[in-house]
Amino acid sequence: MEEPHPLSQSLNFNNTEKAFANKTDKQLKQTNLLFRLMNNSRLVNFMSFIGLWAVKFRLPFADFAVKMTIYPQFCGGENLLDCQSTIDKLYKNDTLTLLDFGAEGKSKEEDLEYVKEEYLKAIEMAASNNSVPGITVKLTGLVQNEVLESLHNTGKLLDYQTTKYDKFISRVSAICEKAFELEVGVFIDAEESWIQKPIDKIALEMMLQYNNNKVIVYNTYQLYLHAKLAQYKEDYNTITQKGCLFGAKLVRGAYMEKEGDRAKEMGYPTPIQPDKAATDRDYDAALEFSMERYEQLAFVCATHNVKSSMYLAKLIEDKNADKEHPHINFSQLYGMSDNITFNLAEGGYNVAKYVPYGPVKEVIPYLIRRAQENTSVTGEMGRELSLVREELKRRGL
Repeated sequence: MEEPHPLSQSLNFNNTEKAFANKTDKQLKQTNLLFRLMNNSRLVNFMSFIGLWAVKFRLPFADFAVKMTIYPQFCGGENLLDCQSTIDKLYKNDTLTLLDFGAEGKSKEEDLEYVKEEYLKAIEMAASNNSVPGITVKLTGLVQNEVLESLHNTGKLLDYQTTKYDKFISRVSAICEKAFELEVGVFIDAEESWIQKPIDKIALEMMLQYNNNKVIVYNTYQLYLHAKLAQYKEDYNTITQKGCLFGAKLVRGAYMEKEGDRAKEMGYPTPIQPDKAATDRDYDAALEFSMERYEQLAFVCATHNVKSSMYLAKLIEDKNADKEHPHINFSQLYGMSDNITFNLAEGGYNVAKYVPYGPVKEVIPYLIRRAQENTSVTGEMGRELSLVREELKRRGL
């Protein structure tokens, strides 16, 4: 029989004592109640509708209700200053922070400029914190979606869109230039498949400009798309053959239901993998590819999947690689998968939490997406709830 891998004993993602060490009994009980509610998909869908409506029309109770329930579980604060206590708390647990300003889907020029300025402030804050290696950037917060969609579909722009695009590139360049000057990572988020081509193109252009001696710019690859593994390898070759370093965040994906519904409605083949097994296969293959090339490729295993997290840990061990090599990283969302995050941190791996922040009206779409994904699509909340209950039981609560 095959001998068990030594990591199966030393790295235990079921260690709830370590996972929830930073939560008081009261906080753990509150988390248990929240996750119980989020485990009910009908309730989540109903409350998501009500929440969006209430915040949109600025009903007086809306902000308060969100702040008292889901907001503190998944967000670091309403602004950068608020986030400092979260950053410090995570660092006490040997966990880094990636700052994630919760703005997306903007259209007015003044709003787009506002988002750019927020990103620049976040870069400055990251540079002043040893525990904040980077920020995430959603390009949909810096340009109108119609511009991205036009470029994705035709590669061309209408006359009035050209000016919008030029301003967009100016914003992205300002962000990457500042990050380059202060040596802060910029993680460009993935979006829906029908606006992704121009985002990928811009990400690679920024890598060629700024990833000369250190990885500053990272692109995100959603492996639940069946064409992404091949693109990931191709993009790596494109960048490294030109003498630059490559940066990637590897995720499974965030828009599964939306992608499937749109493909069906518009009559084109779905870009989504045929099943979860295919997604898992490609994700782990991307980890293998990355570990074979980690000197030229900085990557983040951004997943809540226990098996993939353990698989990367085993690849690191088998390759006798340095756990703390700056190119080999794990990450999970703030408020989720603490069993993975803090047990990896205890084991000496590079691990970070993505910490969203911003006013309630800005982050409510993110919070609703978190709740909906973790119930109807992945069933993630059931696992989270079972771990919380296990810790409550261990504490005798």
